[in-house]
Amino acid sequence: MKKVVLIPGDGIGKEITNSVVTILEKAEAKIDWVECSAGLSAYEETGNPLPEETIQAIEEHRVALKGPLTTPVGTGFRSVNVALRQKFHLYSNIRPAQTLPSIDSAFKNVNMVIFRENTQGLYIGKEQWVDEDEKNHAESIAVVTEEASKKIITSAFEYARAHDRKKVTLVHKANILKFTTGLFLEVGREVAKAFPEIEFEDLIVDNMAMQMVMRPQRFDVVVTTNLFGDILSDLASGLVGGLGVTGAANIGDDAAMFEAVHGSAPDIAGQNKANPLALLFSSLMMLEHIDQMQVAENIRKAVYKTLVERKVYCTPDIGGEGTTSTFTQAVCDNI
Repeated sequence: MKKVVLIPGDGIGKEITNSVVTILEKAEAKIDWVECSAGLSAYEETGNPLPEETIQAIEEHRVALKGPLTTPVGTGFRSVNVALRQKFHLYSNIRPAQTLPSIDSAFKNVNMVIFRENTQGLYIGKEQWVDEDEKNHAESIAVVTEEASKKIITSAFEYARAHDRKKVTLVHKANILKFTTGLFLEVGREVAKAFPEIEFEDLIVDNMAMQMVMRPQRFDVVVTTNLFGDILSDLASGLVGGLGVTGAANIGDDAAMFEAVHGSAPDIAGQNKANPLALLFSSLMMLEHIDQMQVAENIRKAVYKTLVERKVYCTPDIGGEGTTSTFTQAVCDNI
């Protein structure tokens, strides 16, 4: 039995978390949940959007499943999600995007996984006003190191090797950002030499964006820096139906957090309308991480069968006429 920290989150978080827990229990996942809080709900209860008890629980158990969070305004946090990633040095953000049965999208046969460096780049928030009085000239510093680049790029290649993927595409802007993304590209070319069986290519980010909306089927594993990865991973989700149907993992050397990347949708909270697919797919990544592969596969097959029957069971945002409850029950019945 593996202890896993469960953070339901805000808005629709509790509904989709309850759905996922129900499905995992039906599939006999060997998990002992340790429920903790974060985000707006935690702030309202404790005055802290990231309570020390939550941090300690993740430090102890090293695996967390997290619903969508709302970062309260004026709390000193740019983002609770970013704070968690930085606290536990979760340098590898992994975002699969795969065509799903019966989900409307512009493309078929998409099956890519984007690896985004999660701790550096422009997202460190190293900003300043050149003139503190006028505040009409701002600067932001991007940080890229050889060590962090090697970690994320090696993770992408190791994933490709472990999952029988054939190609890794490194995305950069080294033609202009010659020092930062130039270093990232240089490290990528060196790492690629240790994986001769895997094809390696590099693309400039603007070309990558164009190629993704013309021929997304050509991409397999993609690795890039923080800002580019943030943009391209959402684009990849859009190719297969949106943020509501794609999971995400944040993995470091000592801890891992799996999450829904969509918002907390407070406008539909408590109405039994929320689609739990994104958090459910994230939980399958978690099951694979803790070596419960067969349980994950059993649930995945049940989900695909449910999507084929979507009109009756699925929520309206994915083409059905059902509710969170009917989707949950259908997946459980199909396990």
